Amino acid sequence: LLFDRWERARALGFGEGTSIYHNSYVMWDVQVGSHTWIGPFVVLDGSGELTIGSFCSISAGVHIYSHDTVAWAVSAGSMKYVRAPVTIGDCCYIGPHTIITKGVTIGSHAIIGANSVVNDDVAPWTMVAGSPAAVKGRVILEKDQLRVQC
Repeated sequence: LLFDRWERARALGFGEGTSIYHNSYVMWDVQVGSHTWIGPFVVLDGSGELTIGSFCSISAGVHIYSHDTVAWAVSAGSMKYVRAPVTIGDCCYIGPHTIITKGVTIGSHAIIGANSVVNDDVAPWTMVAGSPAAVKGRVILEKDQLRVQC
């Protein structure tokens, strides 16, 4: 690649050791902690504020939105965009092609399965998957080993 992913993350004000691919989009107010990996083709919309913690993995094709234009569109522009902050805790894994909608909080150590649509909060140490995302199990770390209890 012709671009340095870590240099780009530093230029965006992201935390130490964080990287972001050159073909990912960052819009408005996006805060990212340290040692987070942001894969290719990711959309980070911070127009309503977006915070991502440290040691997260944001997989390829993930879209995170802190606004929507539903009311604006169906009202022929007479209603405004709706904005709400999105927060992703520390040590989270967001699977490929996941969509996270406005106003969602994902707790630390959560796992989001690939191709999920997350439109409700996710508790810490929880695995969710599906469209819409539903709880599939609890995340457990034991003796340096990860397992999910269903």
